[in-house]
Amino acid sequence: MKRWLPHPLLTPALTVVWLLLNNSAAPGQIMLGLLLGWAIPLFTQAFWPEPVRLYRLGALLRFAGVFFHDVLIANLAVARLVLAGPPALHPLFVQVPLDLRHDLAISLLANIICLTPGTVSARLSEDQRFLLVHALDCEDPQALIATIKTRFEAPLKEMFEC
Repeated sequence: MKRWLPHPLLTPALTVVWLLLNNSAAPGQIMLGLLLGWAIPLFTQAFWPEPVRLYRLGALLRFAGVFFHDVLIANLAVARLVLAGPPALHPLFVQVPLDLRHDLAISLLANIICLTPGTVSARLSEDQRFLLVHALDCEDPQALIATIKTRFEAPLKEMFEC
C-alpha cells in the first residue's frame, strides 16, 4: 500500500487544492485532481528525506480553522491600511526565536507567515533558531512574536514533534 500511495494525507489535500484552483467540482476535474494527487507524491517520493508523521490530527483541523480565521482578519486589516495610505504603515523586521526543530514544521511556519497578508518570512538563520519576519504594520514587535508563537508555532510543534 505504501509503495502505491506514499503520502495518503497529501493525495486528498492536492485534490482539494486542484479543485479550488480550477473553481470546479466537475467529474473530470475531480478525476484529474485525484490523478495528480496520487501521481505527484508517487513520483516525488525520492525527494522526501523522511516520512511525514502527524502526531495529532485533531490539532491539524483546529489549526486550519485558526489559520483561515487569521487570514480573513489579516486581509481586512491590510485593506484598511492600504486605504489609509503610507503614513498609517509601520513596517518592521522582527526576529522570531523558534522552538520547532522538525524541518517540515519550520517550512510550514515560514509559508504560513507568507500566506498571512501583511507578513512575510524573509530568512531562516543558518542554525534554524530564528526566523526573520517582515510585518507591514507592527508597532509592538513582542506582540507579533507572541502571536506567531502561540497561534502558528505551538500547534505545528504539537502536530509534528510529539
